Amino acid sequence: MEYLDFELPIKELEDQLEKCQVIGQESDVDVTATCNQINDKLIETKKNIYENLTAWQRVQLSRHPSRPYTLDHVRGLCGDTFLELHGDRGFKDDKAMIGGLGKIGGQSFMIIGQQKGYNTKTRQYRNFGMANPEGYRKALRLMKMAEKFGIPVVTLIDTPGAYPGLEAEERGQGEAIARNIYEMVLLKVPIITIIVGEGASGGALGIGVGDRVYMLENTWYSVISPESCSSILWKSWEYKEKAAEALKLTSADMKKQELIDDIIPEPLGGAHYDRETTFKTVEQYILKGFNELKDLSTADLIAQRMDKYTKMGEFKE
Repeated sequence: MEYLDFELPIKELEDQLEKCQVIGQESDVDVTATCNQINDKLIETKKNIYENLTAWQRVQLSRHPSRPYTLDHVRGLCGDTFLELHGDRGFKDDKAMIGGLGKIGGQSFMIIGQQKGYNTKTRQYRNFGMANPEGYRKALRLMKMAEKFGIPVVTLIDTPGAYPGLEAEERGQGEAIARNIYEMVLLKVPIITIIVGEGASGGALGIGVGDRVYMLENTWYSVISPESCSSILWKSWEYKEKAAEALKLTSADMKKQELIDDIIPEPLGGAHYDRETTFKTVEQYILKGFNELKDLSTADLIAQRMDKYTKMGEFKE
């Protein structure tokens, strides 16, 4: 288990607990009371840390190397029923954007999302979860296929942004994202969107127009990352914590501003501490959202979706 800076007090107590248990196993000394005391302190410390996280600490948790990525969620939700589909039928298959058919709770869904890598080799293979235009065009192709066969869509967002390279711009990165937003607003099947990690910029919006939008508790959703915001405003990454607070990018901030529909709770410490519980909770929210939408007519579904997004950003002076 890897620990973030603010989690070091937890690591120290877990190390103490492990040593205490080893002493009890290797000697005749009864250390039960001491182990219980350390364990109680560990639980209290975890609660104090995770119930009072700053915005920047939640950003760090969303990037935790042990956190489940999109394909982990897909396997946890669909088991062996997931069939991955490839290619945009125009340029190539973008490995940063995955998609395919799978069953969740007996219901078929078209599942689309960004996938990051686990080590240097797979991160390069997945382009660090940053999709090129062909990735967004693949996503759109799969959404239109789902529409054709009346299959609801689930999108799982986890990206530091769309790929900003020259070749991506040459192939129409902005157009691809804009086209997806336009087409998703008018899609004739329910769309359920979940931010499972990072939700940055147009890279997230390219698959983020949903009838129901949920965020896992320790994720973020913003037009820009804290580091990039800091580098623009202060010409340095040193102010990333201040930028994270100012951006109001946490799940609680987004819910308060009515930009998402609900927050999916995570196990104490984050999704990586108990993956199975996380997957079951995500499944419950997906099925809950689908059940709320499945009986709507196509006209009502699209009208509600358009109304949902046209209301965003309204304010009174």
